[in-house]
Amino acid sequence: MKPVRTAIRARRAFIDGSFQPATVVLDGGHIVDILDPAEKTTAQWRVLVPDDAVLLPGLVDSHVHVNEPGRTEWEGFRSATLAAAAGGITTIVDMPLNSVPPTISPRALEIKREAARASAYIDVGFWGGAVPENLGRLAPLHHAGVYGFKCFLSPSGVDEFGHLTAGQMEEAMVEIAAVGSQLIVHAEDPTFLGPDGPLGRDYEGFLRSRPPASEEAAITSVIDAMRRTGARAHILHLSDAHALPAIRQAKAEGLPLTVETCPHYLTLIAEEIADGAGEFKCCPPIREAANRDLLWEGVLDGTIDGIVSDHSPSTVERKRDGDGDFGLAWGGISGLQVGMSAVWTEARARGVALERIVPLFSTGPAAIAGLDAGRIEIGAAANLTVFGVDDLFPVDARTLLHRNPISAYDGRTLTGRTRRTWLHGCSVFDVTEGGAGDAPQWRGNPGGHLLARDDSDDAGR
Repeated sequence: MKPVRTAIRARRAFIDGSFQPATVVLDGGHIVDILDPAEKTTAQWRVLVPDDAVLLPGLVDSHVHVNEPGRTEWEGFRSATLAAAAGGITTIVDMPLNSVPPTISPRALEIKREAARASAYIDVGFWGGAVPENLGRLAPLHHAGVYGFKCFLSPSGVDEFGHLTAGQMEEAMVEIAAVGSQLIVHAEDPTFLGPDGPLGRDYEGFLRSRPPASEEAAITSVIDAMRRTGARAHILHLSDAHALPAIRQAKAEGLPLTVETCPHYLTLIAEEIADGAGEFKCCPPIREAANRDLLWEGVLDGTIDGIVSDHSPSTVERKRDGDGDFGLAWGGISGLQVGMSAVWTEARARGVALERIVPLFSTGPAAIAGLDAGRIEIGAAANLTVFGVDDLFPVDARTLLHRNPISAYDGRTLTGRTRRTWLHGCSVFDVTEGGAGDAPQWRGNPGGHLLARDDSDDAGR
């Protein structure tokens, strides 16, 4: 579909950090004007956002495992981007694993881009990987357009993406700093982790196998290496809130450190996870309620820069390996479509206003990756979403749009749901009549852009 000049009028549009009445005018795939609702417009189409909903910028998720090619039966670009659009997300950044090949060379990046080109319903950027085999050769991948380099400090779970030692991480930081990029780190220190293999169906046993000390030690190691190298770094999927003081101190020193957490750490708690419920397994793990409360403090005081899904799906069979043995099941949460709804449900229960949450799903993740996205402003891409703040959202894993019907949110009733999503001025997702129970409609063919850094060889492709 080609975009036509459209005026979207809302009593509550999220602009410059607050909700205000506005008519947002879209043309040629961009926002071309923001008017007082009383002003007239020559737009061909007019959309009225109901008063019980809000107009948000298209959300940004900088931590998504699409897995295509190689493990497309786990997730692919079509299913992932459809699920994202249904969750109000218009931009994702794809992780360098668990696809085969992993994104650790320019050729592997091109293979990944080819897989996404004909299938992506929203915009997609790409992270590169830093593994033992490509140290010393990261610059070509940077110039090919990746937004940074992911590394693990403990085994990744897949053989083709090895983890770095602390010394190798520092080598990578030196190389990455030289090209002006950043290292994004899965921060668990393997010396504190339990052995690989069966752990049993008891969630407490799994929790003991990945203690908070592992995250704290790894994050301290990252911060120390930043001081020595001057590199930028980002802590992925923070689970352990007791690491927040070290992060606060590093930021107070002026170190270029950012940190994210995930909806499952802010909404789920260990005390409520049943034995054998492999859909809740992720690494680092979902911890106790007291830890969740401390993470919310980090959200509200600005220490945490973004909330992202870490959507890391697999087949149902892999999540059920070992009949619910937490040592054998695949570790990853499928939450791409429901993250905003889940966090809003928890936030309103805590008396936290929606305007405190929106930046953590939009400009926060965009800034982490270095993207120009997540704002309603003149000149920005016309990526927008309508969110029904009071809509009930009964989650049924069988009807979610990611590829495999298993989710840690299955059976929960959330509050707040995406009603409509525009990408570059075209409506790509629409729940008709604004009713949360109506059938969604998909518009047109996949039209997502493949993103690359503005200064890269692939910029504009």
